[in-house]
Amino acid sequence: MLRTSVALSARGYGVLRYAPTNLLLNAIRTRRGLKWGVPAMLLAGVYFYAAAICTTIINDGGPGWLYLLVLVFVWNAFKFLWIGPVSLIQLISVRAGERRERQPVPSSR
Repeated sequence: MLRTSVALSARGYGVLRYAPTNLLLNAIRTRRGLKWGVPAMLLAGVYFYAAAICTTIINDGGPGWLYLLVLVFVWNAFKFLWIGPVSLIQLISVRAGERRERQPVPSSR
């Protein structure tokens, strides 16, 4: 059972690695993209709104398969909510490292 679960997880990762939101998050995790982490958090609102619309449609007698879209929208919203603080912490860390590299090293004589 564990072997099957791990195999399905690995295969799922291989397929979902190229999903548009995962590609965007990977771009944000680069050095050039770290500054876009906090603005990307705004996309979470769009995803939560889409989930709310789907939930309203379901409650008004819509098809049940929309629950899958709700799950995907909420999952993506949480991913984008999470990338903001994470990218901010990484950006502070990277800039501190760059500042240390620029400072002259005192020579000992």
